[in-house]
Amino acid sequence: MTSFKSSKQRLVSSVLLILTPMLILSQKGWGHGSVSNPTENESRKIVFPDTADYQTLVLDPHTHSAFSDGHVWPRIRVEEALRDGLDAMAITEHLEYQPHIADIPHPDRNRAYEDAISAAKNSDLLVIPGAEITRGFPASHMNALFVSDANKLMSFGGEEPPRTSDEHSKITKAWPAQNAVQAANDQGAFVFWNHSWWTSDFPTGIPIISEFHQNNAQNGLLHGIEIANGKYFSEDAFQIALDYNLTLMGVSDVHDLIDWDYEPHKGGHRPVTLVLAKDRSIDAIKEALFDKRTVVWYKNWLIGRKGHLDPLISSCLHIDKATYGKGEILNITVSNHSDADFHLRNLSPYGFHDYADNFVIPQHSSQEIMVRTPTKLEKITFQFEVLNAFVAPRQTTNVILEAIVD
Repeated sequence: MTSFKSSKQRLVSSVLLILTPMLILSQKGWGHGSVSNPTENESRKIVFPDTADYQTLVLDPHTHSAFSDGHVWPRIRVEEALRDGLDAMAITEHLEYQPHIADIPHPDRNRAYEDAISAAKNSDLLVIPGAEITRGFPASHMNALFVSDANKLMSFGGEEPPRTSDEHSKITKAWPAQNAVQAANDQGAFVFWNHSWWTSDFPTGIPIISEFHQNNAQNGLLHGIEIANGKYFSEDAFQIALDYNLTLMGVSDVHDLIDWDYEPHKGGHRPVTLVLAKDRSIDAIKEALFDKRTVVWYKNWLIGRKGHLDPLISSCLHIDKATYGKGEILNITVSNHSDADFHLRNLSPYGFHDYADNFVIPQHSSQEIMVRTPTKLEKITFQFEVLNAFVAPRQTTNVILEAIVD
């Protein structure tokens, strides 16, 4: 027969088993409030130096949470951004596509942003309000950043808010896409075209700019275009950006966990937009995006307009030391202060004593190189082609490095 003492012990254990999760949740504010500081992992942080004229801010302008078709709460997006060393992020929920409406029937399309801004309040992360206008061809998908009220970019046409995802999509997509673009611009939003190469719009995977996007770009209502989204990059979108003077954008468009989709623990990273901003503020990011001062960081490629890309690369690479040993062999030390592994091809008249003309300077490292010079020099200038930095489709850029010889 079981003793009274053992029964009492089981009862106490059962009560503690029930109460412990409740106590933990109460301490964490039931999953709301600011996120805790994530465990430091410097290797996964995305790091690029400032240029001579601007601060280099790391921005992911296209993410999703459970408030549309993402699979995590907004506060998780904030914690991921902190782990990745982002300066800024936007949660851009689909307005017309609400697959979780039966589980999260919140009528306010600003709610995800409000939760994210609350979660980020004790950090330096800048959270930008945004939304995704979701249509088929020719409008396709477009993100609007810096909106003051996402609800005004959507219309139920006077009908009652729908109860199912299909009803919601049918009613809201009946409102002309041009109205949504205009409503975004009325709020001073920065609007960009998402994943233009989507096979649902272009079965070949090769985008062709529609009359809808042409008109909006020419009328100043469409301001940017994604050239890298998730695991994909489009040279055609890059060319459209150059042809129609659109800002170059790189985004994660993450729906699941960043760790699942990009495996930063294995050296991967989300695509991001490197914004050359006057200061570290949302206003400065907005001004820079409208001024097209961006470089896209995708896999191990840097992609941007020459006037923005070249100063960034010049800030990443430096000759730290140049000294002669015996004879006319010059020893130089080249350092790389960025997350990119720079693939360089020597365009200078000087040959190397220990390398071929093509070599790599790994991220956050220094490389010693032995250079053959015809005579001893007091100053040396190198020109390198940067094989993984593009200023147009299939067109790389060059960097010049100079040093005084000790």
